[in-house]
Amino acid sequence: MSALYPAAHVLSCPTRWSDVDENGHINNARLVGYIQEGIYDLLCHHATAVRQSLFPSGFIIARHEIDYLEQLHHRPEPLSVRLTVERLGRSSAQVEVNVCREPLTFMRARTVVVARDRESGRSRKLSQNERRFLSAFMSVVSAGSPVGRPGTAATAATDTARGDARAVAAQSPAASAAQRMTARAAAGVGSPFGQRRRCRASAG
Repeated sequence: MSALYPAAHVLSCPTRWSDVDENGHINNARLVGYIQEGIYDLLCHHATAVRQSLFPSGFIIARHEIDYLEQLHHRPEPLSVRLTVERLGRSSAQVEVNVCREPLTFMRARTVVVARDRESGRSRKLSQNERRFLSAFMSVVSAGSPVGRPGTAATAATDTARGDARAVAAQSPAASAAQRMTARAAAGVGSPFGQRRRCRASAG
């Protein structure tokens, strides 16, 4: 964990000259590699994970959801790959990953990581120790603060906006594209993270 971001696991990750594409910036596909390096570092290299032999058969990446926010160029200063856990399921964790070089966030991703069973090669239930370990990286909001908690005004407004978006989508073909885009924007459908381009704590 970082002193600046106490609920986050932060990996310092250098860029490489070989990561640069013909446009002069780090290739988008390489940015996905930074996500996976951060997750591997958390689950396999963290002192607690090693000491308690967590995830003994590794993990499976089930999903990436990515917003590319800024062009990233190769520089000597390393990137900060910052991870927080947003949600825990029976066998999975949803992890938010921010790839930053202060003061900018270049990419924000949500990744679903699934615990792997050695014999079947498929998913398995998270152990209690694994759940406890992952819970330590949940931000205040993710862990259940009043912001966005079911039953609050904020959640009700979001649910209403999403309902409006579904209603517009169900209209006849006469509904204009502008109407559909407006409803999707109100519901946060088009961009799950918003257009926040300043580097900020996932926990803050």
